[in-house]
Amino acid sequence: MNIQEYFGRISFNKPHKDADLQTLTAILEHHIQSIPFENLSMHCGEPIELDLQTTYNKIVRKNRGGWCLETNHLLFWALQELGYNVCLLGANSYEPAENGYTAEMNHILLKVVIKGESYIVDAGFGGSYQMWQPMRLISGKDQPQGPGIFRLMEDNGTWYFEKVKRKHCIHKHSNNPSPDPPEPESVRKIHRFTLEPRHIDDFKELNMYLQVSPDNILQKKSICSLQTSSGVLALVGWTLAETKYSYTEDMDLVNITTLTDEEVEKTLKDKFNIVLENKLVP
Repeated sequence: MNIQEYFGRISFNKPHKDADLQTLTAILEHHIQSIPFENLSMHCGEPIELDLQTTYNKIVRKNRGGWCLETNHLLFWALQELGYNVCLLGANSYEPAENGYTAEMNHILLKVVIKGESYIVDAGFGGSYQMWQPMRLISGKDQPQGPGIFRLMEDNGTWYFEKVKRKHCIHKHSNNPSPDPPEPESVRKIHRFTLEPRHIDDFKELNMYLQVSPDNILQKKSICSLQTSSGVLALVGWTLAETKYSYTEDMDLVNITTLTDEEVEKTLKDKFNIVLENKLVP
């Protein structure tokens, strides 16, 4: 495992003498634009292990992505190597269908402290709820980024991560674009977490459970998403959604295409730079 090899994987070649906010922001940006959030191993018959060397080989040397437990663990290692004061945290995702947060911890994220100031860093949420820059750990303050306005809210030691919803202008193949129906709520809850430091071993049971439980979304859908300089690409099953943020003020442009099996493989290679070793069953 070599930090320069990781930098090559994320196309990062800027000066990084200091473990400062500027470097952290640049590394996160390069990481999320190079390493997809993906669960394709589950749909290729490949086991997912939480061993850091295995994760490193998969993502850095085999040019794959990973889900939060993998990609944030890799980022945690890289930031440690660079001298950052960083620790792992655990979160409970919000389930809109259940109108509540999961009972069990099911997401991993990072807390980084720089010159006494704490930041939340997460390279493993994917889709349009992926932060592009570190978030200052401050309650109730809007923090605008490319994907929209994020904020953290604290209540009695529990922190809530949310995003102000944006309108979508959707193109489906050659159909005329049409705005989404209005959303009943203007804010999307994403997850909640505490500042209790975690160890990667705390997530091993979750890692096994997600690979065998038929009820979770990662079992039901093959997912691959990658942030771009202007938006996000997301391949879910056979559906490719290409989102451009701020197409107009407060509105994102979404192009949706339905792919064939052959096009799925080609799209993974052309748009996500992924070549799978085993057959994907979308």
